[in-house]
Amino acid sequence: MSTTQRILIVDDASLVRLYYRNILAPAGFEVEEAMNGLEALEKLFDHAVDLLIVDINMPKMDGLTFLKTLRSQASNIASIPALVISTEAAPADLAAARQAGANFYLSKPVQPEVLLRYVTLLCASMPAGSPA
Repeated sequence: MSTTQRILIVDDASLVRLYYRNILAPAGFEVEEAMNGLEALEKLFDHAVDLLIVDINMPKMDGLTFLKTLRSQASNIASIPALVISTEAAPADLAAARQAGANFYLSKPVQPEVLLRYVTLLCASMPAGSPA
């Protein structure tokens, strides 16, 4: 069983994924990346993660569709905690993300200490390496 918590970053912007990786990896998290919701689903069926960080606006499968699809699965992946981080900041965006299955919602840009605070909070509710 793994002792390191694994995070899947789902964002089409490579610089955003790199930014999150550079915050999370030094803090002891193992980081995986996906460019859209379809790629994220493929990765989730291959191996477990402890937390998802999801953007909303992505090609092929956006973040809200990804979360709805994920939450509808009859498997362990349906309960993986999800932190949505998006440039969309209207109350309707927050409501849509919650309805899709997000646990928390932050607006970009996110400061490193804020990202770590939310990631730590969501990961604390689940032991490392446990099925989601």
